[in-house]
Amino acid sequence: MAITLPPLPYADTALEPSISATTLQTHHGKHHKAYVDKTNAAIEGTDLADKSLEEVVAAAEAKGDKGLFNNAAQSWNHAFYWNSLTPTSSEPTGDLAAAIEGSLGSLDRLREELASQGAAHFASGWVWLVARGDKLAVEQTHDAATFATGDAKPLLVIDLWEHAYYLDHKNLRPEYLKAVIEKHLNWEFAAENLGRDGTWTYPA
Repeated sequence: MAITLPPLPYADTALEPSISATTLQTHHGKHHKAYVDKTNAAIEGTDLADKSLEEVVAAAEAKGDKGLFNNAAQSWNHAFYWNSLTPTSSEPTGDLAAAIEGSLGSLDRLREELASQGAAHFASGWVWLVARGDKLAVEQTHDAATFATGDAKPLLVIDLWEHAYYLDHKNLRPEYLKAVIEKHLNWEFAAENLGRDGTWTYPA
């Protein structure tokens, strides 16, 4: 069972002008696809060939297979990122809104923390909203590091790699972060993730 490249959950023009169609076409159709293709090439003919992407990530990490881990984890992270974005953002409600207020004080404070940590992050990586038990937190990971496996449940993520924003915002990562955080975070997806028994799984 090969790992597939899931389609974008919206049109490639849906996030403009914050993220252009050109960026999405390149980011999804070339970068994400390359991670998926390299993962499939690495697991073909092995005991991982019929495993889920989460199982591939966990096995690669356990074996110390950095090449496979990087490609498999990046495949997962990107799919989670596409779902973390939406053409028109709404406000968090219900349990998610209560958890944000209880853990971080307010939605505005959460937005500030995402922007601050995302802008301060050195080099490539990701900034996440995660749940640890009954508390929410903003956390960073470097390079391909992921919450596909582990003790925290990811709710949302923003890609900090330059290919996520450079065509549209050049080196102005804070400008990209501001646009995404204010206009395009998918709080419905975050609420679904908060309510799950486990972690979101990559589409088969």
